[in-house]
Amino acid sequence: MNAPSILLNIQNSVATITLNRPEVFNSFNREMALLFQKTLDHCQDNKEVRTIVITGSGKAFCAGQDLKEVTTPELNPGFRKILEEHYNPIITRIRNNPKPIIAAVNGVAAGAGANIALACDVVIASDKASFIQAFSKIGLVPDSGGTFFLPRLIGFQKASALMMTGDKVTAQEAEKLGMIYQVIPFKEFENHLKLFSEKMAQMPTQALGFIKQMLNKSITNTLEQQLELEGKLQIESAQSQDYQEGVNAFVEKRKPKFKGK
Repeated sequence: MNAPSILLNIQNSVATITLNRPEVFNSFNREMALLFQKTLDHCQDNKEVRTIVITGSGKAFCAGQDLKEVTTPELNPGFRKILEEHYNPIITRIRNNPKPIIAAVNGVAAGAGANIALACDVVIASDKASFIQAFSKIGLVPDSGGTFFLPRLIGFQKASALMMTGDKVTAQEAEKLGMIYQVIPFKEFENHLKLFSEKMAQMPTQALGFIKQMLNKSITNTLEQQLELEGKLQIESAQSQDYQEGVNAFVEKRKPKFKGK
């Protein structure tokens, strides 16, 4: 019996979703893409979960689309279905999920795999990781939100060059470019990720979701619209249990115990 293509582990309010097709560098086929969406939905609905981590098994994070699937006539769903039913719903789920999502990039992230990582709220990479906009190497164009996120992260010129050349970017280079948040030595990666994700899970979850919502809107809002949204969500935040706990903890000079409410 084959191992499931998506693994889920929930511990200490952190849901770790592992892309689990290591024999093909965790590249997506239809089964894996649909199961990934269901798992994201489950984590969003599960009240126990306050932070989500996406990572890969084996040496890679994700190599994007499984080319064997698209070159085998009886398996090929067609590019329209792949985009409309696989990758686009994955990206919208990541951005619309009110919980913080961390991409833990353990190895190579290529094509759609790279862009799924960049769609997450925080990207932490091991020093063995790399990022490749591999599409042009086989005559395709970037998808999975790559042309949306990458220019906003590193600027038009660098994004254009990386997408056209398909050059590999090391984790260290990605950090310098502002493409990702942190690079961690491989030997320390797992422990650092555990500590960081558990720290995020103990933060005021509702406020983090509002931050995510505001950042999403900031891309298209005018300043006036953004100020209005900030005011609306600040008023809602001030009515939360976590705000009251945060203020009480500050006054009492203790560490707050947020409940995500």
